Amino acid sequence: MAISTIAGIDFSADAATVARQLIGVTVLLDGVGGRIVETEAYDRDDAASHALAGETERNASMFGPPAHAYVYRSYGIHWCLNFVCREAGHGAGVLIRALEPVAGLDTMRARRDALEERALCSGPGKLCQALGVTRAHDGMALAGASFALLPAAPGLVVVEGIRIGISKAVDVPWRFGLAGSRFLSRPIRGEARN
Repeated sequence: MAISTIAGIDFSADAATVARQLIGVTVLLDGVGGRIVETEAYDRDDAASHALAGETERNASMFGPPAHAYVYRSYGIHWCLNFVCREAGHGAGVLIRALEPVAGLDTMRARRDALEERALCSGPGKLCQALGVTRAHDGMALAGASFALLPAAPGLVVVEGIRIGISKAVDVPWRFGLAGSRFLSRPIRGEARN
């Protein structure tokens, strides 16, 4: 039986709920990682989602089971890490857009050739390079040997706004970020909620 609840997050829930709840959760990949400060939700009925046209070889991991990684290459340049949610077969996930680095900073700096802490994981491609994420991680269980997720501290304020870097469904407010974080990929102009 697959595990769908990790670090207090029920990955069988809808993508927007999971994306919001992931803010503040610490994700480690082989001991390297940080606190999630920015996410975006995608669902199969969403015009910006890879799942919209159905399952393919490229997006198969996005169709389940929940609490697994979906990794793809964006524009043929950099890897992007997503956490699969909803039931197997549905096609939904959460893009991990930015982290506040907390573990393995020297490893991240070497992988990114960057010294400034803010530059290490302030975007989906940057964080994948810093964590060493590749296609080999596609389909891996988030409760497996390589990944570790640690619960968020209570009482965090989350900002909600529209997603960025897409050309379809640009008005959907499924981008979430930690209010006041200097580690976001770009500021979020939206509504703050506890």
